[in-house]
Amino acid sequence: MAVKILHTSDWHVGKALRGRSRADEHRAVLAEITEVARAEEVDLVLITGDLFDTATPTAEAEQIVYRALLDLAATGAEVVALAGNHDHPARFEAARGLAGHAHITLVGHPRRPDDGGLIDIEGRSGGRIQVAVLPFCSQRHVVRAAALMGCDASANAQAYAQWMADLIRGLCSGFDPGAVNVLAAHLAARGGMKGGGERDAQLTEAYWVDPADFPSAAHYVALGHLHRTQSLPAAAPAWYAGSPLQLDFGETENQPSVLLVEAEPDAPATVRRLPLTAGRRLRTIAGSMADLASRTGTTGEDLLRVYVAEPARSGLADEVRAFFPEAVDVRVLLEAADAEAVVAETRRVGRSPGELFAEYLGSEGVADPRLEALFARLLDEETTSAAPAAS
Repeated sequence: MAVKILHTSDWHVGKALRGRSRADEHRAVLAEITEVARAEEVDLVLITGDLFDTATPTAEAEQIVYRALLDLAATGAEVVALAGNHDHPARFEAARGLAGHAHITLVGHPRRPDDGGLIDIEGRSGGRIQVAVLPFCSQRHVVRAAALMGCDASANAQAYAQWMADLIRGLCSGFDPGAVNVLAAHLAARGGMKGGGERDAQLTEAYWVDPADFPSAAHYVALGHLHRTQSLPAAAPAWYAGSPLQLDFGETENQPSVLLVEAEPDAPATVRRLPLTAGRRLRTIAGSMADLASRTGTTGEDLLRVYVAEPARSGLADEVRAFFPEAVDVRVLLEAADAEAVVAETRRVGRSPGELFAEYLGSEGVADPRLEALFARLLDEETTSAAPAAS
């Protein structure tokens, strides 16, 4: 019997843009997703990680996420959400029992198939869905610092990829050919395209998983982690749902959407991409004050990053915002006539710490992949150190 699954991911509720709250946008776009679930009468809503932007979300962010989960469950669908690298797995597990009473399944840590890692769902249409759930797994649980420094980057990456392949194989070994089988995971698959706002330390080669390790017995592979909606070549239809909002100025090319998946036991899934429109678009503009003045009124409600090609002076940012009240990021290019300086500044925009570190090593004549891997590892640990240890 055919079933319908709504796949969404990487909400990042609580993320601000240069200090500007996006809470109202998140409320609006999550309400839009709920309306899709209701209109399509889906059997399952699957959220593949990074519901929050930080492991220690504010009370407002928690209210937005849990309200959205309850609203999704109220459509009659089962709801399954797994922890991503920005979420705190212990917080998910703490809310697991309470959420279960509302037909919401939260999975914070990887689990054995017989202990919640393989979820059996009966859809409203009577069809069965089995979901193998794999939350984000940090590389530091796989490769310790001593091992990292004792082997090259490729061996380090192979260790993580093999460990993940074994986890996937174990989780999916119990797939029932009479059900619609789904692998849901928050990971970086080789060949995926970054959206532009992801945490780069957890997108290096050391975190890549080979799509060839996705099970052929799956009808659909639901992925989270990359913010751009995209499919991957694999033995089963494999998709990143992407983020429902453009989260950062590196994501201006992304088209926010959700994925409507229809499947039945004896056929691969069909996937339909449904655009989301509730969030505001992000845009970068540049020019002299005269150039910018000529564009007043042309940017609508877009949130703007503005590069001013004039020497810095007191009050310049206020002058820009008089033209563009939605300018959330104003930067000055000191010498408008110095094209080389302008290009150099622009090239850094949206680039990750890892990319900048690699460029620095190149400028110093250093070619050692272990240093790049160690930098990524240290950055990973630094960016996650604010979260309390899981109990």
